[in-house]
Amino acid sequence: MTTSSALRYTRISTHESGTIPAVGFGTLIQDQNATKQATRAALEAGFRHLDCAERYRNEAAVGEAIQDAFRAGTLRREDLFVTTKLWNTNHRPERAKPAFDASRRRLQLDTIDCYIVHTPFAFQPGDEQDPRDDRGQVIYDPGVTLLETWHALERLVDDGHCKSIGLSDITLKNLREIVAAARIRPAMVQIESHPYLPEWDLLDFCQEHGIVLQAFAALGHAMEPSVLEDPVIAAIAQRVHKTPAQVALAWAVQRGTAFLTTSTKPQRIQESFDISALPDDAMRDIREGITTTVRFNAVVETGIPGFIPRARRVE
Repeated sequence: MTTSSALRYTRISTHESGTIPAVGFGTLIQDQNATKQATRAALEAGFRHLDCAERYRNEAAVGEAIQDAFRAGTLRREDLFVTTKLWNTNHRPERAKPAFDASRRRLQLDTIDCYIVHTPFAFQPGDEQDPRDDRGQVIYDPGVTLLETWHALERLVDDGHCKSIGLSDITLKNLREIVAAARIRPAMVQIESHPYLPEWDLLDFCQEHGIVLQAFAALGHAMEPSVLEDPVIAAIAQRVHKTPAQVALAWAVQRGTAFLTTSTKPQRIQESFDISALPDDAMRDIREGITTTVRFNAVVETGIPGFIPRARRVE
């Protein structure tokens, strides 16, 4: 395999004949101004896939950066793929469309390219994004199923402002159930995945059904044990004259997944975009030489995203 810089422009086909940019920028950034500046830097670096969420509480800042690029003439809407997500407190069908429309307004976009169920877990509906009982335990909503929520998203596609829909933080078992019952299949599934959690079975299922698997925490989210300090990754980086981060991200694209990476530092953002294809022996070394298995985020078990701080209480 040649070491081609074209890897960064890879687009992955979906079952509905659309394509999704494999290289994605995540906007899980707490500060509003930092969000706007980082999004602007990502677009300038070449990212054309932005991942957003109602729960990040910064869609408006992302929207401002997008509109700035439109006004400057450096970006066309048709070249940009924007994902955002339905939060757990809005799983009831009657709440899905208002939540979707609110995200569109904040992002200042008429259409959303992919609208994703943030987690399969329904929380108590209401304005409090992190509902807790007196013991500090999350209050779940037993009054709605994931399939009912999915059907509500299918109707958003019918309405025309939502081009495709997807899921996040889902297990293979639950994904199989949705695919079997769905009228409109998921275009994309977001899960934690990196060399310490490759999720090969889930990837195989997604590829079989024309679903893009998108890896979040693709660099291990700077947690221990460190993916970027793994000796196999480090040795390949030295051999191909790339950083360990570039090696891990190139691996993600070459094996057939999309990825998300996040930073507020322009140099890191540019580094994450400037990936090149790895030689075949490097891909083999990662698959066969890394035996560490770690899941850094327990969201698939609870619906509580481990990388997002607790929401402020709405009084």
